Amino acid sequence: MRPTPFDPEPLEGDDRYVRDKCEGLVWHRCKGRPLYADTDRSQLVYHANYLRFFELGRASFMRDAGYPYREIEQNGYVYPIIELGITFHAPLYYDDPMWIYTHPAKLERVRLRFDYVITHEESGGIICKGFTRHCAINTAGVPVAIDEKTRYLWKLFPA
Repeated sequence: MRPTPFDPEPLEGDDRYVRDKCEGLVWHRCKGRPLYADTDRSQLVYHANYLRFFELGRASFMRDAGYPYREIEQNGYVYPIIELGITFHAPLYYDDPMWIYTHPAKLERVRLRFDYVITHEESGGIICKGFTRHCAINTAGVPVAIDEKTRYLWKLFPA
């Protein structure tokens, strides 16, 4: 299955943010490279490790937006993953340079969703697309409304 095109260009000179020329959405991006430990016997990145790459993208986005996860947890909130999905389009190998694109996609009362695209840095080819859906809970594990600072970040993120 062919992925929908993804053609990012830097947003207003800040390399951390891009606009997809195909859909017009703004994405945060960070660089990464798979470690040898991320691969399996076939020398491909093991499928479950893409979740770690999603976490790297998500954490980098939140840190660059001025609200790192550490601060979210210090404020009494935890955002565990309750649903995820990945569609693979091409393989990634040890030490391949990659871009991890993260987009704050959907915000509900107690749930939020991030979308991701991972591309090969050199070829621009799409490796995979995916999402993670999270539920806001307090430190006692009780679902709560998403905190105001996270809501503000969603509103602030460029359309």
